Amino acid sequence: MVFLAAQSHAADAFSADSPYMLGDWNGQRTALKEQGYDFSLDYTGELANVLDSKNTSSHGTEYAGQVSLGAHLDLDKILGWQDTEAQITVTERHGRDLSHTSDALRGQLSSVQEVWGRGQTWRLTDFWIKKKFFDQKLDIKVGRFGEGEEFNSFACDFQNLALCGAQMGKWAGDQWYDWPVSQWAVRVKYNLQPNLFVQVGAFEHNDENLHRNKGFNLGTDGSDGALIPAEIVWQPKLTAQNLPGEYRLGYLYSIVNKSSNGTAIDHKQGGWISVKQQLTAHQGDVSRGLTVWANVTEFDHDSGNPDDGQVSNMQNLAVSYTGLMDARPKDEIALGVARIHKRAEGFSNEYNAELYYGIHATNWLTVRPNIQYVRHVGALNNGNNAWVGGIKFITAF
Repeated sequence: MVFLAAQSHAADAFSADSPYMLGDWNGQRTALKEQGYDFSLDYTGELANVLDSKNTSSHGTEYAGQVSLGAHLDLDKILGWQDTEAQITVTERHGRDLSHTSDALRGQLSSVQEVWGRGQTWRLTDFWIKKKFFDQKLDIKVGRFGEGEEFNSFACDFQNLALCGAQMGKWAGDQWYDWPVSQWAVRVKYNLQPNLFVQVGAFEHNDENLHRNKGFNLGTDGSDGALIPAEIVWQPKLTAQNLPGEYRLGYLYSIVNKSSNGTAIDHKQGGWISVKQQLTAHQGDVSRGLTVWANVTEFDHDSGNPDDGQVSNMQNLAVSYTGLMDARPKDEIALGVARIHKRAEGFSNEYNAELYYGIHATNWLTVRPNIQYVRHVGALNNGNNAWVGGIKFITAF
């Protein structure tokens, strides 16, 4: 650990071994972190191009990106508040989404550029404080954050939306607001065992938070109910090699009873199961090997709700392998497939698949060229089929 800290401290700007493109700021970054101030500046960019389409000849190209500026504060070091931390994150999204501009993908339920969405604008994405009690068994978080940061949480390495992040927010998005949108919320977590915890939350529902000019909205005008998710999470390390896994079982109940235009709606319910488990270690190295993951999500849909997308369930399954080649031990290859079911006349399932190769160019830059296939765009029975080429890159400054 001391060796790694010394490496980071000594790193110059653009050093491949540094976790940050701009290095250690001549030692100031490490010094600030030791005092409790951990700053971050990250950028995600995604390029997508229609390579081939069954029904259209127009092959468009679009680019979308996101800037994320954050400050994580260890309030034990700063103020002497034991087991207390805080986070402030500001994000900005820009660009255009090929799924909305290309005739080949018009009406797609998923998106071939997950970083696009929820208004291309600046937003206060995190503004919270967290405190642990009773020997760190009880964990309470209060402030502004999104449901997907705590519940139904999942990695977002793929570029296709149906294979990235919390899936409840993708298909029950009229009420469940994922990153980068935030709302007033509280989350209470209790650790039953070191690798097993239960949690419950309450999240304000306020569709004003979606508006482009409300990115820094701290008021509650427009609030019309709340979402109450509950979840049990098991994070074992299996076999003699301690291969990490995460298993989530969750339930959602909404007390929101009206749509954005004032129409009376039913209370929404939903549930999910998500699994992620590393299955092998490469020649004994747990940082390399085969991992599998899957999500199953079910929820109500209300045909009388104009905000409801009428998607009733979705499933995805993916496998990845890190360090397949000894010469590239941190590179990753992954394949994922997702099914989205829309329960309405004339509709059935939309299928999204993606294959990517993640190039670990440096410790601060990962580039993932990918190929995506979308079948039955929009879940239409006679929907279009399209091949899409993409590039996703993530940079930590």
